[in-house]
Amino acid sequence: MSEFAQAREQPNPIALAFEEACRDELDAPKPGNIHIFADGHRMTVTDFERSAAAAVRPLTAAGRRIGARILGAVEASFAAVKSNTNLGIILLCAPLAAAAETLPVDLQSSLAQALQRLDRDDAELAFRAIARASPGGLGRVEHHDVFMPATVTLGEAMAEAAGRDRIALQYVTDFSDVFDLGEPLLAAALVASPDRRLATLAVYLGFLAAFPDSHIIRKHGRTVAEQIRREASKLSTQARTASRLEDVLRDVLVWDATLKQANINPGTSADLTVATIFAHRLRSILPTAGNND
Repeated sequence: MSEFAQAREQPNPIALAFEEACRDELDAPKPGNIHIFADGHRMTVTDFERSAAAAVRPLTAAGRRIGARILGAVEASFAAVKSNTNLGIILLCAPLAAAAETLPVDLQSSLAQALQRLDRDDAELAFRAIARASPGGLGRVEHHDVFMPATVTLGEAMAEAAGRDRIALQYVTDFSDVFDLGEPLLAAALVASPDRRLATLAVYLGFLAAFPDSHIIRKHGRTVAEQIRREASKLSTQARTASRLEDVLRDVLVWDATLKQANINPGTSADLTVATIFAHRLRSILPTAGNND
């Protein structure tokens, strides 16, 4: 039995959507990131399966505040795998899970309202989660350092970080990258081909080609991140025009090996991909107004 199946005890459409989004993302050959075709960066697919299975219950617990979802999911993930596998995923998917509980309004409108309600307690809980995960390249900052007590709301803290972190930027743009870039790419890919692996790859490469990955910037600098963005543009075009994953798989796996050899992991693009799939699946399973495919 898979880690995902073991975690599911009660039918919960939001939890199921999260589990399936995590599975979709692992099934696709995302260059430089972890997937079923190749492990990397001292992490395995099993690590990500276990962390997702552990995170799903606190992340989708009905009625919990967003900060509590984030901290609970990070703590559960660390208990399962003892390393940071999914902080970015949790930071993006916790607000989406909370928004999905508000019916019957459009998912993005509900999300915007949830983000407006974020307060200092949410910031305190999220800071604890981020400090616990201690992602690569985190460092210390002058304003709203996560290693210090929160003095602002979580939304204000994310606004401060938005210029250097693409995940933080989602909190001040109502997840515009997810809804305006990721979802249209996913929808178009699924129309063109029934292969969800190819669709997921198209979304991932679309993000990687659209802007320098902020995880790469933190660890390797903006010049390297911009070089990776330009290289991703070529494969992104191939993926969007392919009819089968096999049409691009060889080129994708060659670049995957090259990136991993250089220890380059486009983690932000992968996190945004999970959030995009999660949002798309929520729209399809929840009876919310304006959420038709």
